[in-house]
Amino acid sequence: MNLDFIAKPMGALVRLLYNMVFALENEYVSAYAIAIILSTIILKLIILPLTLKQTKSMKKMQDLGPKIQELQDKYGKDPQTLQRKQMELYKEGGYSPFAGCLPMLIQFPIIIAFFYVIQQPVKYVFLDQAFFDSINKSFLWIKDLGFAENYIFAAEDVVKGVSESMVNAVNGLSMGGATLPLIGSAVPILAAVSALTTYLTTKMTSAAQPSVNPDQQATQNSMNIMMPFMIFFMGVKFPAGLGLYWVVSNIFQLLQQYIIMNSSKKPKEELK
Repeated sequence: MNLDFIAKPMGALVRLLYNMVFALENEYVSAYAIAIILSTIILKLIILPLTLKQTKSMKKMQDLGPKIQELQDKYGKDPQTLQRKQMELYKEGGYSPFAGCLPMLIQFPIIIAFFYVIQQPVKYVFLDQAFFDSINKSFLWIKDLGFAENYIFAAEDVVKGVSESMVNAVNGLSMGGATLPLIGSAVPILAAVSALTTYLTTKMTSAAQPSVNPDQQATQNSMNIMMPFMIFFMGVKFPAGLGLYWVVSNIFQLLQQYIIMNSSKKPKEELK
């Protein structure tokens, strides 16, 4: 899937933000890292109307939960009648089961395109390898956001610059070779935070869903556990810049969901 048509404007956004905050860059502050954080927030703000609708819909579903449970207890042995009664309840409450689909469909290509940008910043952002090699790409304990978080930089990497070692990082996204194993001197903190925030968002989302039958509940619980582990292993293997994007995006979503789910407004007012 070629997402250049999304990756190029996204790369232009990162470059614009980098130019805006370049004056802040020093030995300890990376304008590149700030640009990634700001671009993540801007992207979340762009799709905010859709995600607000999704989150408010989740709150409405949470409020309908007790009534749905009553229907399941009453018509659990008659799936057709249960489905019809649930649809009637949704219609009466002004809730659409498909309200949350669009934001997820929109965010998926954005995530993939952002991965392109972080993995190939010269192509999509800076357009100049020499310039990219010269900038500060660190973030807190991470030496270079273009590499896996626990990548070991050899002396020759420092001398030659990142251009050659980037090839190894991109072509060798594995647990061996240039990266440390999970238990080692380089602790994948960002990957762990990515997994934790993913667990919290999925947990908050599932908590808003009505009670389901035991099989469905078991499947949901398995997904809630498997997804953070998948994100963790991806965070260990992929460029740390993508992990930074994921953490900032998750924190934004967590705050948004918490505020709306704990809002004192009536559900019908929120869905307007």
